[in-house]
Amino acid sequence: MAVSALRARYGALAPVRAAAPKGFAEILAALNEFQECIRYLNTRRSKGAILKLESEADVQDALYLMLRPWLRDLVHENPTDRIASRYVIKDLLVPSLRTVIEAKYVRDKSHGKSISAELHDDIEMYRRHPLCSYLVFFIYDPDSLIPDQRSLVDAVQEARTYAGKPLHCHVIIKP
Repeated sequence: MAVSALRARYGALAPVRAAAPKGFAEILAALNEFQECIRYLNTRRSKGAILKLESEADVQDALYLMLRPWLRDLVHENPTDRIASRYVIKDLLVPSLRTVIEAKYVRDKSHGKSISAELHDDIEMYRRHPLCSYLVFFIYDPDSLIPDQRSLVDAVQEARTYAGKPLHCHVIIKP
């Protein structure tokens, strides 16, 4: 009785997470297979396409090719509204799932150390966007330059609510 009275007065201790939209789990599963897809293309016996991932744009292109066949409303390179005198370019947007996929390429040791601040800046920008309830950071770190990947994931993948609107953040780091 006392617990229910406290909850009625002050609310639940932790926000209840809404179920992710159908298809969101499949996006995460596909992104987790990224390295296998790239490995297949780059080690085939034929002289077909080879994907060189040397920039964030290269990673965005590979993600688009992986996801577009079954995410029919996948949109690439879409600017958000202007916030705080700047625009943010959403790398990939799936409007039907209210999901933004933000690709990152860790280019050097300094960037590996500062990527946490970059992700938190992105979260601040996306939290206001009407089509972003799920934000997936896909980080390609080919040389393992992020010093503490577990801490980064833990810091970003926490429950967030802004003005009553939940924002579910996920982090996938490859290879």
